[in-house]
Parts: sequence; C-alpha cells; structure tokens
Amino acid sequence: MSRGSSEIIHLERVWTTYEGADLPVIKDITLGIKPGEFVVIGGPNGAGKTTLLETIAGLLPVIYGRVEVCGYDVIKHGCAARKKIGYVIQNFDFHPFTPFTVEEVVLMGRYGKIGWLKRHTSQDMDKVRSAIQQLGLTLMQKNQIGKLSGGQQQKVLIAQNLAKDPEVLLLDEPFSNLDMVTREEVSRLLCQIADSGIPVLIVSHAFDALPDRDIRVIVMQNGSIILNQLTHPSMVGELVRSASVAA
Repeated sequence: MSRGSSEIIHLERVWTTYEGADLPVIKDITLGIKPGEFVVIGGPNGAGKTTLLETIAGLLPVIYGRVEVCGYDVIKHGCAARKKIGYVIQNFDFHPFTPFTVEEVVLMGRYGKIGWLKRHTSQDMDKVRSAIQQLGLTLMQKNQIGKLSGGQQQKVLIAQNLAKDPEVLLLDEPFSNLDMVTREEVSRLLCQIADSGIPVLIVSHAFDALPDRDIRVIVMQNGSIILNQLTHPSMVGELVRSASVAA
C-alpha cells in the first residue's frame, strides 16, 4: 500500500509491543488519517486503544511495519515527529503540593516545541495565554495546578498541548473528569481544531458530547481494528457497541 499524499498519519502493517512483553499488542494495523479528520477510537478495555495512540506518538517499539506522522518515520525520527504531536494522556493526577502554576504547566508545552534548553520568548507566552483563554482558565492561571479539581487539571493538560501548536492532536479519555457542560465546551474546541486542519484522535468511552460533524469511528478488539467507518456523531456509540459485540 502506498501512502496517500494527503495523509498526515500513516501506519502500514504495524505490529508493536511493550518492552519485555512476550506478545505484540498492536497487530497488523494499516491506517491513514487525513488533515482535519475527527477520529473516535472505541472498544473494550484492553483492546489496544491507548497503545494505538502510543504507537502513533512513537513511544513503543515497532517490531514490524512503518509509522509516519507529518512525513516523519516515528522510529527513525521520533523527536522531530513528537514536536508535531500534542498528546493528552489519561488520568494524570498532580500532587496537591505540586508547586507549578497553571501558566507554568501550559508553558511546558512550548518547550516541547522549541526545545528544553531554549529560553521562551514573548511569542511563546502569547501562545500560552491564548491556550489558557481557549480553555477558560484565565482566572486561575496563577493558581497551583495541584489545587485544582480533576476536570480543571484535564483542561490545563489540553491547554498545554494546544500551546505546542501541534499538527496532530491525540487525546486519551479527554472527557473522563469533565461534567457534561464542560465536555460540550471542550468538544466544540476540538471541533474547531479539526476544522483548522489538525486531525484530532480521541480514545473515549463517552460518546454523548461529540461535535456535530462527520466522525471517523475506529473500533479495536485484541489489538486489531475491526471497524473503520465515517459516520454521524449520533451513531458513534451504537457502532462501537455493535462492532464490539459482533467481534
């Protein structure tokens, strides 16, 4: 299979594993994602959903196949590829006494773009303030991150990755700590990001706050993709459930 010129993410017959594991976790996956796609990845626990995101981000050994993001082979040029990727991990809890402020945590996202040894500029701070404003965090930007609720911390981590100016955005259960109103706010923001041309890939068990746009739903089972289909957001939950039962 040749990579389509318009694909920003391309996996070809990919097998990946965790270091020290006896068996592969991702098995023979071929997948292409174009700019601006909004992708929801569903399936039962242990199906390989998070592992797929980690594979795209170049965080796992690829034992066979090829993974490209933004034109970079993530195995050979992982650092260059990861500068293009925003990745919001699942269930990251800050200790209550973590000394960093919201603003400082979001600024860390810029260092992922410019490099840790470089001094940030006024332009970097503009990106930070813009991301903070987008997530509705302006009034708490000087607050310590550890003092915030789980949902607020989740929004800070999303802002951190937006400050990076990613060309690909990966999110693992981004709605898990959010109430319904906040889910809808974040969903609208993610829709705007996808509309700007940045592909958004979400691992989620929550399908009740998806944006009103075409959704590519990917269902995984035992490390393989068993469904890859474009659909209306109202159909995502049913497709995930029916494919998981049928597999």
